[in-house]
Amino acid sequence: MTHSTRISADATPVDAGTVLADASDTSPAPIRQFVLSGPVADYDPRVTAIRGDLADIALAGRFFAPHYVAPQIHRALADGAMLRKAGAGDAEAVSQLLPGEAFALLDSAGEWGWGYGCHDGYCGYVRLDSIAMDVSEPTHVVHARSALVFAEPSIKTAMVAALPMGAAIAVLGTSDCGKFWQLAEGWMSVRHAIALTDRNCDPVDRALQLVGAPYLWGGRGGDALDCSGLVQLVLALAGHDAPRDSDQQRSSLGRALADDEPLQRGDLVFFPGHVGIMRNGDTLIHANAHWMQVVAEPLADVIARFPETTPQPVLARRRIG
Repeated sequence: MTHSTRISADATPVDAGTVLADASDTSPAPIRQFVLSGPVADYDPRVTAIRGDLADIALAGRFFAPHYVAPQIHRALADGAMLRKAGAGDAEAVSQLLPGEAFALLDSAGEWGWGYGCHDGYCGYVRLDSIAMDVSEPTHVVHARSALVFAEPSIKTAMVAALPMGAAIAVLGTSDCGKFWQLAEGWMSVRHAIALTDRNCDPVDRALQLVGAPYLWGGRGGDALDCSGLVQLVLALAGHDAPRDSDQQRSSLGRALADDEPLQRGDLVFFPGHVGIMRNGDTLIHANAHWMQVVAEPLADVIARFPETTPQPVLARRRIG
């Protein structure tokens, strides 16, 4: 199948939810010409912001859509936001925006907006009351499993919020004692977050902090998460940007280990629909639906739980450079 379509769009981006004007509706202002010709390209709909009715303007010239929209950048509020397959509260969760993370909004209808997370390009629907445009640009990220926010720079004052590992925060100042950072919501310990420019945590140490956290399909923060969410989170804190799902991670992260190379701390092990990170050569840390939490257990036990009919329980072993 091939297509050959010529479309025109205004050179100036427009707001989400509006349509780029057709050339016949515009003045003689400069326009950009997009030519699509040749085979229809395959794409991963999870990370390609295109629907039947519209697409991100960044895709113009690569994919055809009736309308192209320039995204509006919002950020998740203090409670974060679940990213869903459809604009409904009972729709399947596909991922999660952590507090302070950016979301590119492309369309809105009723209580729901459609777009993608700016950290990994993952597409989905979020509740509009869980994101906002006037959120401060983050400077730091929480690297403790949970960071408490107090009303004043003292642990004896009221707790006003609890931010999960991975939450992006804007530090506004430092207390006189030097032990607390000021946030818009209150004050938190300087020990619980690091600058975005200093993401060099040991991913295994961070994964061990998460042992006992409940398993949540689509979750990717310190309070609840799934297998690939755990891997994405701890690698991000180590300075490695990782895709969202385990199959995407398997095809893009690190290098494949040779069959005779022993596993070591920090290696990733991939199974059908699952992934974990090695604590050492024998123990896997992973969020899983068997225990419904993050656990550290012998890799041999994980492999043994796969049915005997599974052709290849371990699909890949990869090492992050």
